[in-house]
Order: sequence, then C-alpha cells, then structure tokens
Amino acid sequence: MARLPRLTLPGHLHHVIQRGNNRQPIFVDREDFEAMLALLADNAQRHAVAVHAYVLMDNHFHLMATPSTADGLPQMMQAVGRRYVQYFNRRHGRTGTLWEGRYRSTVLQPERYLLPCMVYLDLNPVRSGAVVQAVDYPWSSHAHWLGLRVDRLLTPHALYWALGNTPFAREAAYAAAVQAGISSREQAALTTSALSGWALGDPEFVAELQKQTPRRVVRGKAGRPALLPVSE
Repeated sequence: MARLPRLTLPGHLHHVIQRGNNRQPIFVDREDFEAMLALLADNAQRHAVAVHAYVLMDNHFHLMATPSTADGLPQMMQAVGRRYVQYFNRRHGRTGTLWEGRYRSTVLQPERYLLPCMVYLDLNPVRSGAVVQAVDYPWSSHAHWLGLRVDRLLTPHALYWALGNTPFAREAAYAAAVQAGISSREQAALTTSALSGWALGDPEFVAELQKQTPRRVVRGKAGRPALLPVSE
C-alpha cells in the first residue's frame, strides 16, 4: 500500500518529530545542540515557517510550527536535515544516515492543542529524567516563554499572546500551565497523532481541514468508507 503524503497545510499549526536512526544520539554536546538551533533559525526564516516551540533531546527533537506556504515546512526540514547530517558526520568522523527515515508531523487544532503541546514539549526532559524541572533544561523553548532569555528562532502564536495583556501576565500564565502539566490522554494523543500523521482536533475542525486537502486527515473506520470520524 502506498504511503500517504505528509499532512502539511499552510497557515495551520503543525507538530513535528524527527528521530535519530535506531534511537542513536543526534546531539553529543553543546556544540551540536547550538548547530541545530542555528540551522533551524536560518531555515525557518528562509522558508517562511513560524516556529512556536521546540525541544531538542539526545536522540530526537520536536517542533511546533506554522508554515506560510504549502512547501515551507518540508523544504525547511529537508534543508536542516541534510545540512545537519553533513555537519554531524564531519565533526564526529562518521558516515551514513543519521535520521530514522523521514520526519513525522501532523496538524493540530490550536485552540485545543497549542498550549498542551507546548507543555508536552517542555516536560519531555522531565519525563526522560534529564532534569527535575523544565526550567533546568537549556535546549527547549521553555525559558523564552518564561521571559528568561530571548530566542531568535521563536515566533509567538496568537494564542500565546491571548494568555495576558502584559509580558508578565503571559509568562505567569504559561508557567502555571507547565506546572499543571497535561493528562496522560493528551500526551498519548499528541504523540500518536504526530507519528501517525492524522490530524488532531474536534469534529468541526477536522471537517473544515478535510475541505482543504484531498489527502485523508483522519483514519477511516475499518471496512467502511472514510467519513471523517471523530479524532482524539
């Protein structure tokens, strides 16, 4: 059966996951993390992709982003992936592939999933045991949204601005959201949707999304034609 193309739609919020091949490390030290962030910042600007959040883990990374064009996100990820492999192989004296196939991604309904997905990314290092608190991890967007540093890679989503009328109010509201965390159901839905490529949102969002692409946006029911079933 032919593999479905990625669900990539301009103007919509996307959750992206890129893994290392066989879960091998893709970042060895600070220089590697900084090289990836520089590549992401340069190529996000070049391909008109607004990156709202990220986390770089030892063997994978996540992005939340809104592309302005249909080709912007794939072009950005292709450029970043190719250049980073060249850099990594040259620096660490290795050859061959670094990535576990193509990156995974899907479209999220921002009203329901922007903040939960940002929190999901911020808490990834805590869940892995890398740090005790999200603020202790240097390779995520968490510190930027708390006002602790300025990150040129990041562009605020309109729903982040809606958290408060002042920077302090927004930062406090976001800190509270991270402190509250997300449910195991939300965590599973965010992971599964990105890895499977099926959109995540309520039935109305999914129905509107389907009008914008001939590619199915949610899995059809077994044995029946796809009728836009309710997503997670």
